[in-house]
This record gives sequence, structure tokens and C-alpha cells, in this order.
Amino acid sequence: MRLNAFALALKSLRHKPLSSALNLLLMAVGIAMMTFVLSASRQLEDHALRDAQGIDLVVGAKGSPLQLILSSLYHIDIPTGNIPLAAQAQLARNRLVKKVIPLALGDSYRGFRIVGTSTDYIAHYGGTLAEGKLFDAPMQAVFGAHAAKAAGIGLNAHFSGSHGLAASGDAHAERPFVAVGILKPTGTVLDRLVLTPVESVWHVHEAGHDNGAKDEAEHKDHGDDDEHAKREITALLVQYASPLAAAMLPRAINSQSELQAAQPAFESAKLIRMLGVGVDVLRGIAAIMLIAAALSMFAALYNALEERKTDLAILRTLGAGPAKLVLLLLSEGLLLALAGAALGWLVGHAAVEAVGRLLSQEQNLALSGLAVYADEAWLLLVAVAVGVLAALLPALRAYRTDIAATLAR
Repeated sequence: MRLNAFALALKSLRHKPLSSALNLLLMAVGIAMMTFVLSASRQLEDHALRDAQGIDLVVGAKGSPLQLILSSLYHIDIPTGNIPLAAQAQLARNRLVKKVIPLALGDSYRGFRIVGTSTDYIAHYGGTLAEGKLFDAPMQAVFGAHAAKAAGIGLNAHFSGSHGLAASGDAHAERPFVAVGILKPTGTVLDRLVLTPVESVWHVHEAGHDNGAKDEAEHKDHGDDDEHAKREITALLVQYASPLAAAMLPRAINSQSELQAAQPAFESAKLIRMLGVGVDVLRGIAAIMLIAAALSMFAALYNALEERKTDLAILRTLGAGPAKLVLLLLSEGLLLALAGAALGWLVGHAAVEAVGRLLSQEQNLALSGLAVYADEAWLLLVAVAVGVLAALLPALRAYRTDIAATLAR
């Protein structure tokens, strides 16, 4: 009985291909938008939380706290400026601080940011070597997995950084780096970076003011204390030693004229709320598309019922009960809804993959169409509900079909 109902429903839908295709397309568009919004927003939120995990505070130059977080944690904005190197030692001595990781920014290689830091930064994100070794001297570089693949660089290759974040920036050809290691994929911001000691960044940028061995000798004559007093870094990633630090440290740092403290948890939440406005708009549009699909499906099934009254009455005379007619109409609605949901789900994930590849080329954010979340299961329930509701009234009318009156007409 059930198989016959679905077979008849399928033949009925194939009898009117244009109407069926339109209803299926409307359903697919609504589900595709829902799938895209759900998958993309969840991945962006997961990436944001993963990259900020374990970092309690970011210390940098005065400016926008959100810009400081975006540039130092997510590496998708320009820095707010530089701060004295002495700030690192000052924070490291503070009993409220567990760990301080320095960052020195400013250059890039083929659009991938070159980050001067320590090996603690790699360890923080769980980076492990795929080949080669970690840097242990200035002008050595370790590539993240995605950066190495996209740049097409191998071990022991020499390369020069470009000023700024654009691939077309002026190259520091006089001070080349050497790639000594490539990391395994981590699923974090580490994958998109080129990592080197902080001293490398100083070395490269002092090259513009130095004149070879003569100036290097002059630096030595001035002494290490004087040299370090003039040097700067971009930001410091801080881990608290105790919960008390959250209440005291940001205020103490912000009271200093040169420094700013930004809390990743607060700024990330603000960023997610900002993105959430656009996400809500897209969800609203997707909901409107699903409502339109339901109304279109209802109109198609209702009109089909009017045209097929005689056929349904004949089915009744051949022994099909009222419940069979109801099941027939519901089956048509469910088939349209489920086919549209399947197509929409595939299109939605394909769109996520396409956008992810586009963003990957810009080295900003990574999205994958292969990421599937348990929350997507409710999209199937939404599709089933739309199909049942659209077919419900026509099904009830079919249930109440008066055989004699219909055949008499």
C-alpha cells in the first residue's frame, strides 16, 4: 500500500515536470541558504574560538581593541602600531602573568603574513613538524601547512619578504629568509603564517638603515642595552597566572600611555554579534524562501487535486480507501520536499566550499564544504514539515471526496 502510494505520487509529479521542478527549486533554494548560513557561521565561530583559545589578553599599541585582536590573533587586519620591547620583560616579571608570547608584524610573503615570534607560539597552537626543524636562529622561517602549499615552497628554499600584507609590496631582497621547517595542518591560524624569530624582523627592517658590516659593528659598539631600548614589537599574547589577573591587569596596562590591553573573549563576542546581524538577515531571507516554497507547493497540489478529482474518484471505486488518497497527496508533498532538501543541502555545502576556496586565496578565513554539523539535521525536519503542511489541505479534501457526485459530473 505504502509503496504503491509513493509510486503513484512519483508518476503524478512526473506528469507535470515544470510545476514539480519549480516547487523543487524553491525548496532547494531555501534549504541551500539555510545550510550555507548554518555551516559558514558555525565554522567561522569555531575558528574564532579556536584561534583565541588560551589567550587571555593581547597587549599592543593604543587604538581600536577589535583591530588589535583581529591583527594579532586572527591576522586579518593591520596592526595598531608598535610597542617598546621593554613591555615584554615588564609583563613577564608580573606575578599575575603565566606566559608572554611576543609578535612582530609588518611583512608578508606572497600574501601570507610573516610573524616574528618564539617557538612558544607554535607550541600554543599544537604545531608539529611535517618536515624540517623549528627555527633556532634569525632569518630562519617555518611555514604553516597552508602557507607552504599555496606558496609552493620547500625546505631550504630562500625567499624575501615584502613590506606590508600585499603580495606586491616592496621586497627586502637584501635580507632573504631560509625555510627550515613546514608544519602539519592544525586547523588554526598557524596554517596561514610564516613564522620566524623576532630578531629576524628587526634584522630585515634595520637593513634599510644599515650599511653592511660597518653599521653592524656600530650596533655592537653601542651595546645591547641601548640596542634593545630602541627596538619594538607589535603585540604580546598573555596568559594569566590567576583569576585575579582578569580584574587587575587590563586596567593597569591601559593606564600606561603607550599600551593597550584587549581581551579576546570580549572582542570575539563583539565580532560574533556583529556577524550575527548579517547571519540573521540571511536566515530571514531563507525563511521567506521556504514559506514561498510551501505556498507554491500548496497551490500546485491544490490545483492538481481539482484537476484529478475524477481520477481520485475512480481510485476510490477500485477499492482505494480515503486514507490511501490522503497518503497519496502527502507522499507528493514529501517527495518534493525531501528532493528539494537533498538538492539544497548539496548546493549549500558546495557554496560553502566555493566561498572557502575564494577566502583561502585571500588568506583570510578557511571554510570547508565537507564540514557537517549535527544541527543540520533539523533542516530535514523543516523540509518534511513544509511538505506535509503544503499537502495537508489538499489531502483532507481528497479524503472527503464524494465519489457519486464527482463521477456524476
